[in-house]
Amino acid sequence: MSTIQTCLWFNNNGEDAVNFYKKLFTDVKVGEIMRWGKDQPGPEGQVLTMEFTLFGQPFLVLNGGPEFKFNEAVSIMVNCDTQDDVDKYWNELTSDGGEESMCGWCKDKFGLWWQIVPKGMTKLFQDKDRAKAGRAMQAMMKMRKLDINKIKEAFDGK
Repeated sequence: MSTIQTCLWFNNNGEDAVNFYKKLFTDVKVGEIMRWGKDQPGPEGQVLTMEFTLFGQPFLVLNGGPEFKFNEAVSIMVNCDTQDDVDKYWNELTSDGGEESMCGWCKDKFGLWWQIVPKGMTKLFQDKDRAKAGRAMQAMMKMRKLDINKIKEAFDGK
């Protein structure tokens, strides 16, 4: 067990969420699952907690009910190698009730927030040539799903 583990509070649909993530991402591993038993507060057999890793990062699903909701203050960042990866993750996460937001942020159908980001993008924003960095940042600020080529073109002044 990892020293630090992120706990994600779901409205009793955490198992569905993990199954969705297993189909979308190539590296999801499910660990221990605790289900409600007979004569316990929750529906017998329903998942109470479920451990999983996403690209090696440990998470714990807690099916806690409707009291708390996810918001943009916490998101999972996925660093993508290619535009195809950006497109794939973005399209799946925003489908079937998910929502687009600005600058690579989106919400999945379970309400969890994600950042779908091309690897190396922050290097452009930190470039010593502040004019190039500024153009790249301005291009990104106008986007919902990030477009690697358009950000690079803005950086290069094209």
